[in-house]
Amino acid sequence: MMPKDKTPQVAESPIADVFEGRHPSDAEKQWAEKTLAPTLEKAPEKPIGAATGVNLDEHGHAKFTTISGVPIRRLYTQADLPEDWSAEKYLGFPGQAPYTRGIHASGYRGKLFTMRQFSGFASPEETNQRYKYLLQSGGSGLSVAFDLPTLMGYDSDHAASEGEVGKCGVAIDSLEDMEILFDGIDLEKTTVSMTINSPASVLWAMYLVVAEKQGADWKKISGTLQNDILKEYIAQKEYIYPPAPSMRLVIDTFEFGSKFTPKFNTISISGYHIREAGSTALQELAFTLYDGVEYVEWALRRGLEVDEFGPRLSFFFNAHNDFFEEIAKYRAARKIWYQVMKNRFGAKNQRTWLMRFHTQTAGVSLPAQQPMNNIARVALQALAAVLGGTQSLHTDSYDEALALPTEEAARIALRTQQIIAYESGVTQTIDPLGGSYFLENLTLQMEQGGFDYFNKLDAMGGMVKAIERGYPQKEIAEASYQYQRAAEAKEKITVGVNEFVIEEESPHILYIDETVAKQQTAKLKALRGRRSNEEVARRLNALKKAAAQEPKAEANGISPANTMPYIIDAVRAYATVGEICEALREVYGTYTEVSIT
Repeated sequence: MMPKDKTPQVAESPIADVFEGRHPSDAEKQWAEKTLAPTLEKAPEKPIGAATGVNLDEHGHAKFTTISGVPIRRLYTQADLPEDWSAEKYLGFPGQAPYTRGIHASGYRGKLFTMRQFSGFASPEETNQRYKYLLQSGGSGLSVAFDLPTLMGYDSDHAASEGEVGKCGVAIDSLEDMEILFDGIDLEKTTVSMTINSPASVLWAMYLVVAEKQGADWKKISGTLQNDILKEYIAQKEYIYPPAPSMRLVIDTFEFGSKFTPKFNTISISGYHIREAGSTALQELAFTLYDGVEYVEWALRRGLEVDEFGPRLSFFFNAHNDFFEEIAKYRAARKIWYQVMKNRFGAKNQRTWLMRFHTQTAGVSLPAQQPMNNIARVALQALAAVLGGTQSLHTDSYDEALALPTEEAARIALRTQQIIAYESGVTQTIDPLGGSYFLENLTLQMEQGGFDYFNKLDAMGGMVKAIERGYPQKEIAEASYQYQRAAEAKEKITVGVNEFVIEEESPHILYIDETVAKQQTAKLKALRGRRSNEEVARRLNALKKAAAQEPKAEANGISPANTMPYIIDAVRAYATVGEICEALREVYGTYTEVSIT
């Protein structure tokens, strides 16, 4: 609940506008007249250049906003909170509803955030060495970046893969590649996150089989599969199949995971890419959480129990430059998810109420100009994520706008997390900014704005329907346009880009040539020559038959039409990513996005 609208008191002084629509207390009026007014006369607030997000309103007064365009008052007091506001009612305590102050009662005092560096480039062999380097340097988890052909479900020797093999991530074509990727890494002891979506069930199957070959217990392995196809249609555009069959594949992983991999998160519902596409912080929050609602709705239709799969739902957010707006976003997200799971879906298990999330610093905020400045940006963004209570964190490398990170840049990014964790002192107390008038006001605005978007999406019939009519895509496009307009007008300053510009030399970057494509093509040819191609064909045919069936709930196991067991069988026979995805293309077809008008 936001503060009730109050008629501002009319003042007969030159500072009649300073209360900005608020009814001030006597003490505030006295401060404004005796202290603020003389200051403004001597040094008027600057409309540009003094701080990010400063411009002029319709009256010619300086106007301050967050990076998302939300107006910021000069001063926040108790008057900016609801009349019934109290810490007990609106914040609660850490580890207790509504989880504004975090999901763990001891915060980071009991366990630090997982330091999980997103990494993957060139061949599985080279990425394996980078993983070992990161773990030896103090990283506590791995995060796999796949190349574009893998993300789109093509093998490295496919015509559509030309020029992209190993360029933006690691090339994975078969179980053989996944075995190389995790060679010498104990998957029962190392948490692994995989950023893969349309072919997510295929890559997860490969991961599970590698763990099995290592002798790991599936019930003990932990990690996260991104597997968020809705945000692909909304923002990132790396989809293969139409929405309905894509959602079916996601729910197949929910069902399979809840039975066989109880510690593995079968989805990371991702706002990161929504923000990278140009959304505001509020749009990132609202669309991400409503995507979560959509997945729950589809799982319930399958016959799954919310408290059976709910505890394994996880989230993935962006950490952008506006420090307080980002912290408010994370706090509001926990409150919204708790209310949705308890009130909308009737979840009884407390773990189902908890919104657990990973955070990555904002790649889109890191310009190629003066790239060393990005170290400071990443540090501020990472600090916001920690103060917002993230469970795991990835810090971008300063050179990512230019190419895949060099080893030095990756180490600096990891050291940034370690400095925050071990030197800053911010992990020693829980939610240290809680109770700030400004932060609590922003948190309440985020919460209310999120539910406003929920109402609009409900009226459209859910997120899949909204995507098909282009609603979230259009909202993000408009927000992106407004931000770019403000940047070009210098209403928002990016140091080194539209202000404080210098001439500079090109830095050293990591370059991936076509050698990887040749290596992967040779490996594929050898693999197809020694495996049983007849067995592969049988397994793929069985998968197609299962995919063509309508899945139904199974009380004592998983649906006979769940595709996961068939995908795992195909993987064990060394069917490739491209072959498995092509089998599903034959059943489901492909998707063409609607145009936005």
